[in-house]
Amino acid sequence: METTTQNWQMVTEIELVYKTRVKASERPQIKSSKEAYNLLRSTWDEGKIEYFEQFKILFLNNSFKVLGLYKMSSGGITGTIVDIRMVFSAALKANAINFILVHNHPSGSTQPSEADKYITKKIKQAGELLDIKLLDHLIITSESYYSFTDDGAL
Repeated sequence: METTTQNWQMVTEIELVYKTRVKASERPQIKSSKEAYNLLRSTWDEGKIEYFEQFKILFLNNSFKVLGLYKMSSGGITGTIVDIRMVFSAALKANAINFILVHNHPSGSTQPSEADKYITKKIKQAGELLDIKLLDHLIITSESYYSFTDDGAL
């Protein structure tokens, strides 16, 4: 029987690194849902906001300054996939303390669907376990927005 020598010291190294291109003093600070909407709305492609759903996450530090924006998924006319593991993988990588979820409704309606309510609740619960706070979930259109926090739904 042939034996092979296994080098137990040869393991894959995992390194967590956060590289920013923006100085801390230059990062926008989010103090309200309106400020979040204005910032996030400016990141949307005009040709897509009324065409198909996209889901993004805005990561913030303890001072509510923006660490980064994660474009999580693009879907169809009536929905997109939100993988909770990917939400928190990105949050942990960004060293986020807080975050805001955002997605668009191509229909122009800002009212949350049952699926929107369900995923918001699940993500909030997962964040509580990791001590990463979900501050808000915005549903945006080309003209307005809905805030789960402002509506008391979060």
